[in-house]
Amino acid sequence: MNVARNVMVEPYLVPGGGATEMAIAQLLNERAKSITGVHQWPYRAISRALEVIPRTLIQNCGANTIRTLTAIRAKHSLPNNTTWGIDGATGNIVDMKTFGVWEPISVKQQVYKTAIETAILLLRIDDIVSGVKKQGGDSHSAPQQAQASEGPEQ
Repeated sequence: MNVARNVMVEPYLVPGGGATEMAIAQLLNERAKSITGVHQWPYRAISRALEVIPRTLIQNCGANTIRTLTAIRAKHSLPNNTTWGIDGATGNIVDMKTFGVWEPISVKQQVYKTAIETAILLLRIDDIVSGVKKQGGDSHSAPQQAQASEGPEQ
């Protein structure tokens, strides 16, 4: 029922089976190649993160992860092959357009939004924790130095 509602609210579908993620990862890798230095690192990191979806599908099928992932990368590197994904039952690479596996775009958008928000939250928490450690380390080091200087005098 929710899938039907999602399609009625936003009537767009994208290929399933990790095809969308592989297509976006391929585009980000191409973009990263055109950038020099450390500025390409975020593109490559997001590209690798997106490949987790097809990798998980391949692992769940029991297929050879490295071979299949390499084959689907090669397939997506060719022009007009953005709809190739993983068959969830066999682990084979198939064209999702002819295979008939589609996902509502609203679900994909929400997944990406949630992933970005979670990453931002984790970075904020890490920033707060590292700030507390720095403040805590400074306040503890002063009494230890005072105690160390009192020790030799006695």
